Amino acid sequence: MIRYLKNSEIDTEKWDGCIKSSFNGIIYAYAWYLDIVHENWEALVEDDYIRVMPLPASKKMGISYIMQPFFMQQLGIFSKNMLTPDIVRSFIDNIPEKFKIVDINLNSYNTIDGDDLVLLRNDNYVLDLINKYAVLSKKYSSNTKRNLKKSLKKKLTLAKGIKPEGLISLFKENRGKRLKKWSEPEYDRLKRLMYRVLYKGSGLLYGVFDEHNQLCAGAFFTRTQNRLIFLFSATNDAGKESAAMTFLIDSIIRKFSPNKLVLDFEGSNEENLARFYKGFGAKRVTYIRLQKNTLGILLRWLFRLRLFVKNR
Repeated sequence: MIRYLKNSEIDTEKWDGCIKSSFNGIIYAYAWYLDIVHENWEALVEDDYIRVMPLPASKKMGISYIMQPFFMQQLGIFSKNMLTPDIVRSFIDNIPEKFKIVDINLNSYNTIDGDDLVLLRNDNYVLDLINKYAVLSKKYSSNTKRNLKKSLKKKLTLAKGIKPEGLISLFKENRGKRLKKWSEPEYDRLKRLMYRVLYKGSGLLYGVFDEHNQLCAGAFFTRTQNRLIFLFSATNDAGKESAAMTFLIDSIIRKFSPNKLVLDFEGSNEENLARFYKGFGAKRVTYIRLQKNTLGILLRWLFRLRLFVKNR
């Protein structure tokens, strides 16, 4: 039996036990992670937490909706045993009708059938680190190899343990200036998330410094359940010029291989980013974005303009 539970009704100990035991468990789905990225999240739970589905639910202007939060690529159904399209569909069908808008990403192990559903396919790229670095690096693209040679000539150094504030500031001063949808609450949430992940012993924070000892690139990774996720990164113009991010990712591959670990690049549908990730030999894996909108025409139009969900 699948039950709909509000946040106060969820047994977080059993919940996290399910995620830890799930064959498709991922850090985004842990209760403590959800608590930061989407306070008061709700859920669907089957029986005694053998399968679960987080619901990042919100309500504005009297309208209940579910949308994918920042800082988590995939959610969906997590299971201690097998998952079939029928099981996935049963969870989708049990999302309460009060949620007039649903726009969430399922995980790559959630397959579903249904011509009546709006299902979009997103791309992710992953690299299995089971082989030795010498084997993995041979599969780099010619462009990646060329950029790596360039970075090695720039006397870059990699440092572990820079502070989250340093990485966030680097992002805000560069790419962040072009992202109008990111406001201070998002940056504050990201900082709290990074510190919490580090406190849990599941975070890795690296910075790349140029020959003048200036931070020019950095990245934050999470590591749980044999998965190393490239969660957040930043670089400045000097870092781009010196191919610092290529240097950083190559250093991570060198450090963690060979290992029973998958490097998850967390994207992307964007052509340039996809090419960058594929350059390291990463393989494409798809996951589903589920959309549903049962609002009337006027409210649907307002929602598309994000007039009342701008700061969800």
